[in-house]
Amino acid sequence: MRDQLKASARSGLIFGVVIIFLMLFGLTKTLSDILGELFNLQSITRTGNSGGLMLLFALLAWWAGSRAAKEDKENWKAVLRNGAVSGLVIGSITALFTFLVGSLDGADIEMRTYLAQLDRPSVQFLLYGRSIIAGALMTFFIFLIFNLVGALASYILETRHAGGYLQKKYLQIKDRISGTSIVVRYKEHPQSKWIGYGILLAGTLLMPQFLGKYWNYAMGTVGIYVIMGLGLNIVVGLAGLLDLGYVAFFAIGAYTVGLLTAPAPIPIQWSFWPVLVISILLAAFAGILLGIPVLRMRGDYLAIVTLGFGEIIRVLIRSDMMSPYLGGPQGVRDIGGPSLFGISLSNERAYLYLIILGILLAILLTNFLQKSRVGRAWMAMREDETVAQAMGINTLYYKLMAFATGAAFAGFGGVLFAARNQYTGPADHTLMVSINVLSLLIVGGMGSIPGVMIGAFVLKGLPEVLRELDIYRLLVFGALLVIMMIIRPEGIWPAPRRRMELHESGLEEIPPDESLIGEEG
Repeated sequence: MRDQLKASARSGLIFGVVIIFLMLFGLTKTLSDILGELFNLQSITRTGNSGGLMLLFALLAWWAGSRAAKEDKENWKAVLRNGAVSGLVIGSITALFTFLVGSLDGADIEMRTYLAQLDRPSVQFLLYGRSIIAGALMTFFIFLIFNLVGALASYILETRHAGGYLQKKYLQIKDRISGTSIVVRYKEHPQSKWIGYGILLAGTLLMPQFLGKYWNYAMGTVGIYVIMGLGLNIVVGLAGLLDLGYVAFFAIGAYTVGLLTAPAPIPIQWSFWPVLVISILLAAFAGILLGIPVLRMRGDYLAIVTLGFGEIIRVLIRSDMMSPYLGGPQGVRDIGGPSLFGISLSNERAYLYLIILGILLAILLTNFLQKSRVGRAWMAMREDETVAQAMGINTLYYKLMAFATGAAFAGFGGVLFAARNQYTGPADHTLMVSINVLSLLIVGGMGSIPGVMIGAFVLKGLPEVLRELDIYRLLVFGALLVIMMIIRPEGIWPAPRRRMELHESGLEEIPPDESLIGEEG
């Protein structure tokens, strides 16, 4: 029993420390406002939704109680005992913290001088607009009571096998739907896969007609990152070359279209379509130039060199020396956009259709390369470069091809980004662009085309849906990457080969990947 109590106390201590950090970062206010608006809860204070704060603490306490219940499932008394210990620890820590900051605030000590998120209105919000003692006691009892409720609810659900019951019902419904004549006929149809692709494409093409100006713009940003993700997927996911300077090629594409179509700083003002081709070719050529000096490098060394290349490009485009040619810190304005048959494609809906077309072309090219001799050579290099060389693969040639192809995709994304915004500047081409694209690969699934698309929607689409969490983008990135590495290291929708590498025990459940099977003869 002593071990279970220690484990419950340790779990409560961890939860308590995490909750205090949420308070210090100001994340409790953001989450409370979201929950308050979602459930239409009333607010007592002017600085935040206190009803949402109570609900947030109750949910966290419920979670902590369910975790404590797993320490000992013998009987309901043991479960309640563990939940009480966890609740007492969390409640004591959080109540003591709110009492302390409330007392310091009552003594006219300016907390914001030391902790930016703990100004006077924020302290009153953590006390629910009540006195110091009343606010601290409310926090204590919320965590204690809902810890007990969470522990007991978890025990009841597990002892009554609610999870197994729900799963059984889900499988029954799934089998019933799968057994209907329409579904059976669709599965047996030889062209069922292409029918599904057609429906998906039709839905994608209809989507811009029903979205407003803002959401067309937001989905366009997601689409640009899908194109860039597909390019980096070739470099990292297929060829196994870790490139942290990917933003350099994005900047080359953006600045090329800017300098050749804008009236200043270089008054050339060419048409968009030939400049698009020039931009992609220049970005691919830059990829080859980067690849030549790093052909013999691998792993961390390659990552550091490519990181340096990206920083060189960033410093150059904002330097005073290049300012007469690149616009300097002000960037390039009034960038020309595309037009068809004399009709300017200047609105967000038209750009979204152009981006969708670019995504389709990028997917077709990626799929073709992945299943070709080139794709198999890249995957052989990724698995073991020495063995690939011994098998007669010209690794230097295929490395340059991977860098050039990935850079061309990034240049294409940069062209669409700059032309749509009619502006590009140094702030658009920071290291975070490379980190974002690499993160969406890790989250979505390395080497997988659907994984790239899902990763782009998760990392670029969700922040637009939850704009109040936008200031915590880096915190969410870090937390999401840690969770993915622990729970699902292969990504949300991984490539079959990567799934086999990370789940060797379940090989028999994974269908063979046709792209890994050589051509006959």
